[in-house]
Amino acid sequence: MTTQSTNGSTPPQLLAFSQHETLSILVHAGSKVGKSTFASTAPKPILCLDAEGSWKFIPTRKTYWDPVNPPPVYDGTWDSCHVTVREWKTIDMVYRWLTQYSTPFVSIAIDSITEIQRRCKENLVGTDAMRTSDWGVLLVLMDNVIRGFRDLMLFPQLNVSCVIYLSETKEIGGKWRPYMQGAIATSLPYFVDLEGYLYPDFELD
Repeated sequence: MTTQSTNGSTPPQLLAFSQHETLSILVHAGSKVGKSTFASTAPKPILCLDAEGSWKFIPTRKTYWDPVNPPPVYDGTWDSCHVTVREWKTIDMVYRWLTQYSTPFVSIAIDSITEIQRRCKENLVGTDAMRTSDWGVLLVLMDNVIRGFRDLMLFPQLNVSCVIYLSETKEIGGKWRPYMQGAIATSLPYFVDLEGYLYPDFELD
């Protein structure tokens, strides 16, 4: 599938995938281990929802998108499109564009789902403590976001074939697990095709 650029020229052919050749991945790791770098190797063009600001260090050809406006046209001059997520409403705006507008993105990277959950909590209660009912609302909202972006791969009219969720990590019961708060921590690994723990490996020099 190709898109037409605004200047009338035809952009480079996008990487072709079959509707059945899709992959969703959850990667959790410690700070500065390389989660964002790993996500940047996904098939191009990539849409990055950056809630931590770490993609400014990733050496890719970048463009930037404020989802108040329509998404950019892929013209071959960029490999990754960055959306800075400062507020929870940004996630909803991006999702609406992706489901209602023809976009070029083959891969979507959410960096990180842990930080986006914090944005969701802040949107719900601000600086107040979470009540029991708030945890239920938080679960529903995060469940909808995670499964919603994953299910973009099921739309035959969309280009999305790879969705990557990056997460902080926490040691629980002697094992490193994705760091999420509430019941979503249990269900999150079931939403994706692959879950992986990223860690540095040291060799004797």
